[in-house]
Amino acid sequence: MSENATTEAIRLAAGDAAPDFTLPDANGEDLALASLRGKKTIVYFYPAASTPGCTKQACDFRDSLESLLAAGYQVVGISPDAPAKLAKFAAKEELGFPLLSDEDHAVAAAYGAWGEKKNYGRVYEGLIRSTFALDEHGIVEVAQYNVRATGHVAKLRRDLGLDPK
Repeated sequence: MSENATTEAIRLAAGDAAPDFTLPDANGEDLALASLRGKKTIVYFYPAASTPGCTKQACDFRDSLESLLAAGYQVVGISPDAPAKLAKFAAKEELGFPLLSDEDHAVAAAYGAWGEKKNYGRVYEGLIRSTFALDEHGIVEVAQYNVRATGHVAKLRRDLGLDPK
């Protein structure tokens, strides 16, 4: 195995077809990306429900949801959490968009949102906070990796041309 084999990850870019998926939501019901076609969709990956950074990020999407919907974008959050944990998180934070459970990380890996992370000198595998804006046909418009939990939605809105730069 080459030295880079474990560190190279899939990275999506504008123009790529978003990998299809079907995942359980907070109620345990399957949601397929294909069922969202026809509308623009923001898919964001976050490490863990109810943690400080992920709560800030989810609430930022919640607080921006009306304007994102008005601009034609629906929002879907994906984490490795079990549906029951997602249900508690969604209820507590009054999130108005689906949260999906990717417990085996397969979807995150397909999007390049699962891979090597470094924290305080320690290297490990984990979820890379990432966001993807997809057009009505499931084609990536914007792919952002290693995003910050705070201020991310404002940057995404600027990158999508929804707000002045």
